[in-house]
Order: sequence, then C-alpha cells, then structure tokens
Amino acid sequence: MKIYFESKGKYLVLLIAGCQLLTTYCSKQLYREPSFQNIESKNEKKKLEDFIDAGTEKGMDTKNTSANEIIKTAQQYLGVPHCMGGATMKCIDCSGLLVAVFAKHGIHLPHNSEEQARYGKKITGTNELLRGDLVFFIRSYKTNQFITHSGIYIGNNKFIHTSSKKGVTITSINDPWWSEKFIFGTRVFD
Repeated sequence: MKIYFESKGKYLVLLIAGCQLLTTYCSKQLYREPSFQNIESKNEKKKLEDFIDAGTEKGMDTKNTSANEIIKTAQQYLGVPHCMGGATMKCIDCSGLLVAVFAKHGIHLPHNSEEQARYGKKITGTNELLRGDLVFFIRSYKTNQFITHSGIYIGNNKFIHTSSKKGVTITSINDPWWSEKFIFGTRVFD
C-alpha cells in the first residue's frame, strides 16, 4: 500500500493516531479478562487479580474420560461424611472429592480448591456451565485462601460437592448461600 505524504501529511498523522486509539480500545473490549460476579471488596478484587496472575487455564489430560463418567463416579460418594483433608469413602472434603473422583480415572488434581481452579477454561456465568465443569466458590469459610470451595456441575443448575453438615450432597447452584459465593467454573472436558 502506497501512502501519499505531500500536502496531507498532518492529516495522515491524525488518521494513524486515531486508528491506533481505535485498535487499542477494540482489543481491550474484545480480549479483556471476563467479568466476575460476587466480588465485594477491593481486597477480594486484589486476591482475584493475584490468583489470575499466578496462572490459570492450565491444560488437563482427562485421559478420554467423559463428564458423564466423572459425575457417575462422584455420585458413588453421596452421603460420605465431611472431614477436613479427607479423600476416602470414610470421610472427605470438597477438594478431596474432586481428587478421589478424578483419581479413579487416572487423572491427578491437587488437594486444594484454589489450585484445582487453575485447570480448565474459565466460565464466569452459571448459565454457561455444562455437565462436568468444575465449580468454585469464595467465602465459604474463614481462611486466607481466595477460593474456598469446589464441586462438579452435574446439569440442571445442580452441583455435587461436600457440605460440612451433609457430607457429599447435591445442591442447586441457585441456592442463595451458594449463588452469592460462586466465583467461576472451569471447563476441563471438550
């Protein structure tokens, strides 16, 4: 492309500057970080930024396992009582449920909700969740961790997780207590 400079040089500079501004604005709008619901304070926003800066959307080899197989395995744990640090049929915590379920299919996950949230593509809206997506929550108990709870979305606005009172159970993602704590899901299955 040839650019004509003689008498219109100053207009060309203005045109180039305008195009650069428009390109910068459009790229920020198209490629910005998704918006996250339920962030209530500057401190939580900072924790979210630090979490994202430390690395997210890691790949995970699901070993040709399907979301349905994971959900079927998770349902075998229904009723198992809660205990912090547990990952067995005797007692289990929320991240331990994911560890145990995925391990039965040869898939390794860390035993920590915040670290589990680093795997898969982020899904910020509950209306976008698909069966087998992992779901994550904040403020479910007092801790320095940003993400405090994890579960597996099973469809129809429900997720399977470990409750401190009910053990492994199925709950509506629209339950008021959980919906105000939902931060995002991650898609680990294609």
